[in-house]
Amino acid sequence: MVAENIARIKSTLPEGVKLVAVSKLKTVEDIMEAYATGQRAFGENYATELRDKAAVLPDDIEWHFIGHLQGKQLKYYIQFVSMIHGVDSVEHLVEVERAAAKVGRVVDVLLQVHVAKEETKFGFAPEDLDEPRELEQIDLPHVRVRGLMGMATHTDDIDRVRADFRAVRHFFDNLKAQAFKDKPWFDTVSMGMSHDYPIAVEEGSTLVRIGSSIFGARDYSKQ
Repeated sequence: MVAENIARIKSTLPEGVKLVAVSKLKTVEDIMEAYATGQRAFGENYATELRDKAAVLPDDIEWHFIGHLQGKQLKYYIQFVSMIHGVDSVEHLVEVERAAAKVGRVVDVLLQVHVAKEETKFGFAPEDLDEPRELEQIDLPHVRVRGLMGMATHTDDIDRVRADFRAVRHFFDNLKAQAFKDKPWFDTVSMGMSHDYPIAVEEGSTLVRIGSSIFGARDYSKQ
């Protein structure tokens, strides 16, 4: 079933849109079933779960940390993570810089922008990205900002969801033209999950994070 789900989802993605299979709370066996199809990018939300899975799974897996970033937990995955999606403040950028410097790596990150009409979501305020002077002034030799990540409002209102994704893409384009105009690696817009990724792709997403539509529902009692 996992193989069929991945094939179906990939058939709907335009060229240039990357699939990250969200494997949080899923077993090593589930991940290996996806791996057997050629899927290599996997997303995890919990630091120690990511650490433990990476220790026993193939070395060529590209791990994405997509959970809420906590500085004290960076030590569990900073030495091998491919990308950190949820950097939602300047303070967190500095924490990633310090952790990456300790292991001698340059780590790719995405800045999370808060566009959803929900207080429970995190991220830079839109006005901070409209005038990114503070970002331009930070010295981050061990961090490479690759783009933005955003989540739409959890609602059945498709127009609201589309507007949120359109806003994230707008802020990406704005930053690309300003603070990152000379940075060719600033190329990623991470938005869209199982329930809304087709809209996200229409609005300019270059990376989608899909879990339940690949692996099925999660048992959160195992968290």
